[in-house]
Amino acid sequence: MKALILVGGYGTRLRPLTLSLPKPLVPFANRPMLLHQVEALVAAGCDEVVLAVNYRAEVMEERLRQEEERLGIKITISLEDTPLDTAGPLSLASKILGSDGDPFFVLNSDVICAFPFEQFLAFHKKHGKEGTILVTKVEEPSKYGVVVSDKDTGAIDRFVEKPQIFVGNRINAGLYIFQPEVLKRIPFNEPCSMEKKVFPEMASQKELYCMDLPGFWMDVGQPPDYLKGQVMYLDHLQKKGSIPLKEGQGKGCEIIQPVLIDESVSIGDGCKIGPHVVIGSGAKIGAGVRLNRCALFENTVVGDHASISSSIVGWSSKVGQWARVEGTTVLGEDVGVKDELYMNGARVLPHKTLKESSPTPKIIM
Repeated sequence: MKALILVGGYGTRLRPLTLSLPKPLVPFANRPMLLHQVEALVAAGCDEVVLAVNYRAEVMEERLRQEEERLGIKITISLEDTPLDTAGPLSLASKILGSDGDPFFVLNSDVICAFPFEQFLAFHKKHGKEGTILVTKVEEPSKYGVVVSDKDTGAIDRFVEKPQIFVGNRINAGLYIFQPEVLKRIPFNEPCSMEKKVFPEMASQKELYCMDLPGFWMDVGQPPDYLKGQVMYLDHLQKKGSIPLKEGQGKGCEIIQPVLIDESVSIGDGCKIGPHVVIGSGAKIGAGVRLNRCALFENTVVGDHASISSSIVGWSSKVGQWARVEGTTVLGEDVGVKDELYMNGARVLPHKTLKESSPTPKIIM
């Protein structure tokens, strides 16, 4: 089986992190976002993954070559000279995707969930039509495009964009399976929207079905949703019983599960860490530090008695003693926050040293 992952785009919503790496390579739970999907595809029987790329393709290719041998798959780069929207990349890679007549997966790279690909494939084969999409329930359907389908069979009737009157609460989760016939619907090497053109056409011909996605789901392409997705993911690991326990190394250190802390991390005395904290390799946590609902990338340093909550701290950044970082602050790579500063909702570009507090949300360049 084959799969195509849509990894194009500049990742502007996740800046300043994407100023250092393409979004699919930004860490999520201590692994590149993209690897969560690739490993799930391999577990479901995929042996070739096509990455539809139009930005910093050489960085993506170099990083993922390291994974090919480990995972035992072939990873192919399909380079777009110009952005082709959400359907155009399928046509560009049509010689690979349609080469053997088997169904193939298509994924949006921002999505984090439990990836029930085997169950998904079985459902697709059972109805025997051209395509299947995973849908997920949301609390506020008026903010999304809603999928209206037959509750018994899953056949999609229509799509309703941001409905003001309730028509359903299921939205497109960004995970699909198609038969190669879908490629005939997409013009070659031209921008084309899956959601606006291809899906409505398929639905009108009763060739598109949907399956409810079991468990959690989140598009983690922007900081607030990244942190929400991290909470969901850690809760999922804890429920499965597959989250490794990390004991505090320092005297009187309290770890509140679920957390995901690399084995190489050093933790000082009297810390309180968790819940919903991820800390990458090589990080150093001082004494008396408080961490809650945050992500610290590799080689970060947190000074004594600092507090970080609901924020993301980029690679090799340093948060000073008694500093306070909160309000979905995002520190880019190699950012320094001096002692006793207060950061609330700031977006700080890489390689900056902050000497003043930022009590209101702003971009610091």
